Order: sequence, then structure tokens, then C-alpha cells
Amino acid sequence: MKRTMDNSSPSPSRWFRVLRRTVSGERSARKSSTSSVCEDILKKSQEAFSSGKTKPYSFRLEQLQAMVTMLERHESEFVGALEKDLHKPKFETILSEITTVKNEAIYAMNNLEQWMMPEPVQKSMSSFLDSCFVKKEPMGVVLIIGGWSSPIQLCLIPMVGAVAAGNSVVLKLPQTCSHTAGLLQTLLPLHLDNNCYQLLSGQHIELLEILEHKFDHVFYIGDSMTGRQVMQAAAKHMTPVSLVLGGKNPCYVDKTCDLAVAARRIAWARFVNAGQNSLAPDYVLCTVDVQDSLIHELEICIHEFYGKNPQDSLHYGRMASLDQYRRVKDFLSCGQVVLGGQTDESERYIGKD
Repeated sequence: MKRTMDNSSPSPSRWFRVLRRTVSGERSARKSSTSSVCEDILKKSQEAFSSGKTKPYSFRLEQLQAMVTMLERHESEFVGALEKDLHKPKFETILSEITTVKNEAIYAMNNLEQWMMPEPVQKSMSSFLDSCFVKKEPMGVVLIIGGWSSPIQLCLIPMVGAVAAGNSVVLKLPQTCSHTAGLLQTLLPLHLDNNCYQLLSGQHIELLEILEHKFDHVFYIGDSMTGRQVMQAAAKHMTPVSLVLGGKNPCYVDKTCDLAVAARRIAWARFVNAGQNSLAPDYVLCTVDVQDSLIHELEICIHEFYGKNPQDSLHYGRMASLDQYRRVKDFLSCGQVVLGGQTDESERYIGKD
């Protein structure tokens, strides 16, 4: 009996070959798109810097003032965007995001002229008859990879420094906080020079593909694993890098501490922005004799700060993304929950009532 093969239903191996080609093609197209966008933006930034436009004192001062003006005029819009992204309360947004950036910009404006002045240096015998000084020059095109936990602060504070130093800037906006990133993408071009300061945004923009291009300095804020990748990619071009990475912030409490004060400080630092900040304590080490008392004091502080049901509180934030929510939620299975532990994926809420 003769058997026939149905060619209309490919074998599994054939499907895998086709799938590999398809995925490879999609990645290639995405990489090509990212590369093209980066090349265009980098070229514009390099041309702007080479023209000398970013160097004069008057231009730097004007751009820093424009940042302050943007934050003042659109304060309510920034508050609304961060409320949507992180459920961040108005007071917290104004204090930790808007006012922090404004103060940084104003400080730079007040000291810019002095920073730009040449610094005299001590002469040696060989240079005794010479005029010796150190003159500060901008580095060129600076790539700033903005952080997501405090997106206004972590995008604009590095930008203040880069602008004050006379550089052109390429700012990669964090996509985790999409409403805030979208607002920055709209407002920055309206207030700052569009040739000297460029924005990169969109889910299709791959970080490591951006770093295949040569910048004159890279500023990254984020986790250590990605920081290593940034450093390795920048090293291929001998590009200097500034890294602001997450670390460990343990607290130690013993019987010599005022437990009420210690608990209040720990609770505030841990739960501001739902714990998504670099100063948040990772864990608490305490002696056995104060453990129960410390837990009781923490419970009192949480109820004082956020009420009996923090999920209904206007002052308690949410995880920035579902990935972040699920990562934090997994910690609940690592030990004994003595306070809180409620979760709500629809709100990205991790409870502590």
C-alpha cells in the first residue's frame, strides 16, 4: 500500500525554520529602524554642537531658565501624569520631582558664570613666564538614559548638568512611565532648542542598539545588570560613563534606639513612592528583644500615614509596571508576612494594611 505525504502541513522542523526566519527578520527590521533613528538624531546633535551654539554663557542660561519656566507653567500637568503612572500624590510630586529639578537648575544658573571662568594653576620653573590656567570645555554629545522611578527628576537633573556644561543632549525617555514620558516629549521641544536637545522614545527603541553609536559621554540611572551592559557597550568606543546604580540600604535597630522615631523614619523612607526610590531601606536588622515592639511601631506609623486601608489612600503609590508589581509580589512568599501582604494586580497595588 502506497503512502502519500501531505505537503500542506509542514513538519515541525520546517515550522521552526520558518519561525526562525520570521523572528530574525522582525529583529533585523526593528534594529534597522532603531539604528536609522539614532543615526539621524546623533547627526543633528553633532552638527548642533560643532556649530558652537551650545557654548556661549547666554545660551546656556537661556536654556536653563526655559527648563524652570516649563516646570512652573505645566506643574499641574506633571502632577496629573505622575498620578496616572505611579499614583504619586501632588505634594510628593512637587517636592521630590518638580522643586528638586527647579532648585538644581537655579543653582546652576547662579553659579554658571563662575564655573565657566578659567582656573589659575600653580606654575613650575618651566612655565614660570607662562600664563597657566585650566579652561573647562564641554564634552560634546551626551546620552542621558533616564530612570523611571522618579522620571522628571531622573531625566532632567542630569540634563541640567549637561546643558550647564555646554553639551548637546540626547535624552532617552523611560517608557515605563508612559504618561510622564509623553508629556516630556511634548513639552521639552516647545521650551528648549530642538537642534541641540533631542529625544528618544518608543517601545521599539532598544538601549543596546543606541549604545552601538558613539557618544561623547553616557549617563545611566538604573539597575546594576543593565549598568554593566551600558559600561561594556560604551567601552567599545572609549566613551566615559556616569552610572547611578541601585544598591543596598539596610537599617539596624537595637534597644539603644528610640523605636517610635526609628519606625517613623523607616516607614517614610520605605513607602514613599511605594518604595521605588534609591533611598528606600531594603531590609531591617534588629535585635530579638526589640523585634515585636518595632513591628508594632511600624504598624502605628503605616496607619497614621495611609489609614487603615492604604489602598484607598491618596498618598500611597503603585508599582510602575506589571513586571515590577510581580517582582515585588514574589517577595511575599520568601518569608512570614506579619503586616499587610494584600495585592491587587489590576491596580499594581502591594498592600501594607
